[in-house]
Amino acid sequence: MRVLAVADSDSYLKWAAGLLADLPPGCTTRLAVIRTPIAPSPGQIAAALSGAPATQPPPQVLSARALRRTAERMRPDVVLVSCTGPVVDVLVADVLDGLRPRPVFVTGLPGISVPATEKAWLFRSGCDLFVVHSRREVAEFAGIAARLGGGGAIGLARLPFLRPRGGQTARPDGGGDRVVFATQAKVPRRREERERVLHALARLAGDRPDLDVVVKLRAWEDERQTHNERHHYRRLWRELGEPGKLTFETGPMHEQLARAAGFVTVSSTAALEAIAQGVPSLVLADFGVSAEMINLVFEGSGLLGTLDDLAGGAFRTADAGWCAANYFHPAGGDDWTDRLAALVADPAGRPRSLLDGPDHAAARRRARLRVEVPPDLLRAGYLAKRRMRRYLRALT
Repeated sequence: MRVLAVADSDSYLKWAAGLLADLPPGCTTRLAVIRTPIAPSPGQIAAALSGAPATQPPPQVLSARALRRTAERMRPDVVLVSCTGPVVDVLVADVLDGLRPRPVFVTGLPGISVPATEKAWLFRSGCDLFVVHSRREVAEFAGIAARLGGGGAIGLARLPFLRPRGGQTARPDGGGDRVVFATQAKVPRRREERERVLHALARLAGDRPDLDVVVKLRAWEDERQTHNERHHYRRLWRELGEPGKLTFETGPMHEQLARAAGFVTVSSTAALEAIAQGVPSLVLADFGVSAEMINLVFEGSGLLGTLDDLAGGAFRTADAGWCAANYFHPAGGDDWTDRLAALVADPAGRPRSLLDGPDHAAARRRARLRVEVPPDLLRAGYLAKRRMRRYLRALT
């Protein structure tokens, strides 16, 4: 098979590289980044691909037109659309529409997707295969599909970063020399809540001078992420004017966990990576346990705790039964590559997006700007409507 994968952010790039590694031997693959306002920086690209098989050159950042030309030259059997929902919809319904022969479009979500949402399904309903990462997620999205219709098959794949990593560095004797806090761009939302997290980390650092307390950032302040981060932890710490007890770092999470004595987050898929590497962990519940906090899935995990637990270094081990039901199913349970092969062999019955039609035309046009207007102009915010129309006419 010839497989073209396209990502629009650092987290989706990491996910795409992991899925490509699942493909059977003999596949020809190419990985690209679509140029949008959240496209990863060179440093983020390097971090996202750290540990992935080096089977191809680093991905290029392509405009929408360049991506179309690349697909026309490659004539892929499969396009893995590893992007945020609106970009998935625009690429499949517009930018890559009409390719001949029509490829199988594969999409999915790069992390925890509990509870499953109708919005995630709607944006990806024009794709042939939707990949998720636990039996619970498969069941929840199957329920949404039965209720709403649309979409294609649902496939199961263990999250790429939960698989055994060849040449993985063992954690040092004694369990590591650092505590790692994994940030999440969306939660907690309020500035004062984030400041409370920083204060608890500083208390731990003060009580445990033998440990390096690391705030593992997804991006520096001048880099973009999949989701906007209103109150960046590094900036907050500077503004608080606290002594330099905390270390702020970016880079691959697996390198941090290789040296970790403990791991903490409010909500991050990195908690699963910590479990996989045997790092005692803590998921903070001080700000609520809910779908809005993106931590509902951790109910019953044995990992929920408080800022006081964090300050005291009270990390936990995940419940084995919870692990089996959530993301740690046996590798033999994965079926996404088998489903993909069947779709490539039998191209009949391709799905029609639930977003087709006049009701969603305006939203689709707005999303189209993210992949057709240069990101610096979108970020600057000075494109007037008349100029925007002229720009889009020039693209056609």
